[in-house]
Amino acid sequence: MLEALLWDVDGTLAETERDGHRVAFNLAFAEAGLPWGWCERRYGELLQVTGGRERLLADMATRADAPATPAAREALARRLHALKNAAYARLVAEDRLRARPGVVGLIRAARAAGLRQAIVTTTSRANVQALLPRLLGPDWANCFDALLCGEDVAAKKPDPEVYTLALQRLGLAPARALALEDSPAGCQAAQAAGVAVLLRPSAYFPRPPDGAGWTWDEARPPDLTALRLGHARHRAVA
Repeated sequence: MLEALLWDVDGTLAETERDGHRVAFNLAFAEAGLPWGWCERRYGELLQVTGGRERLLADMATRADAPATPAAREALARRLHALKNAAYARLVAEDRLRARPGVVGLIRAARAAGLRQAIVTTTSRANVQALLPRLLGPDWANCFDALLCGEDVAAKKPDPEVYTLALQRLGLAPARALALEDSPAGCQAAQAAGVAVLLRPSAYFPRPPDGAGWTWDEARPPDLTALRLGHARHRAVA
């Protein structure tokens, strides 16, 4: 029986990677006086690395004009990441990001039906707290029984730690939950924790990875009955 929905954030709730985080990184570079910039293609490449600070370090490793020492690169990455998070919050406040179709309706229907829900992401808590009030309104926190973010774990997705912790917080067995994800790393994290996945393909991850579970059809957003049936079928064949 399905008892809980575990929501990823970036790419799943909104197209935040392409339209939010990438833009905010470029604003951070400009604010820091750096002649750097990430086009959509380059940012897509960097999404193979999980975590904003980690992406900065990966990019610096390819740049001749990056600081020479690991310590200096780490210091710059932390500074740029802080600037980027502030820029991201400004973009959200300017209403530059919108919920993907069907997201708000499903969250509210699940709440009304008594399903438990959690945010299970390894992005920063500040980014989540900036975005969700814009997508769901001032009572957004009432929709969720747990909020798990990057600060809560030692390892980011595809490591299953954040999902394992979410299940512990909710007091649920993996078979009772369904993860909603858009990326291969997110799918791997959920599945490694024993949680079934409903994949929501996004701009940077348009094709389901092998063994991803089943897929959210943009033309026909799932209702709760479809979710429960799909979850039952998936658990039966997994």
